Amino acid sequence: MPDSPSRTFGKQERMTSRKLIERLFNGGGRSMSAFPLRAVYMIMPDSDGKAPVQVLISVSKRHFKRAVKRNRVKRQVREAYRLNRHIIADALSDKPGKAVAVAFLWQADALYGSREVAASVVSLLRRMAEKIGAQP
Repeated sequence: MPDSPSRTFGKQERMTSRKLIERLFNGGGRSMSAFPLRAVYMIMPDSDGKAPVQVLISVSKRHFKRAVKRNRVKRQVREAYRLNRHIIADALSDKPGKAVAVAFLWQADALYGSREVAASVVSLLRRMAEKIGAQP
């Protein structure tokens, strides 16, 4: 039995637009850190047909030379976000016409357990939700 659409991490939630990624990293986004992750996010007007939150997950080759380890970390972050995305979605439900672009960047040279990664993701999402709630 497949999961309901609200429990999956669909293609519309993935950040694929090169223009949006450049805008996010070239001074348009705000940054916060919860080791071993750093999140860069940007509040933007809602785009038609896209999810209200678009996510990018990046693990540098500088930290892990082997793709197996990079993929494991990305899988952990993706799963932690998928299970806890309601935190940021609830904050956005109060702000109609707004959307958020979020990039999760791995900062550590070591692998961590899924619980530690999930705790970092939850911490970042809660802090982002507070900032979004404070926006006029």
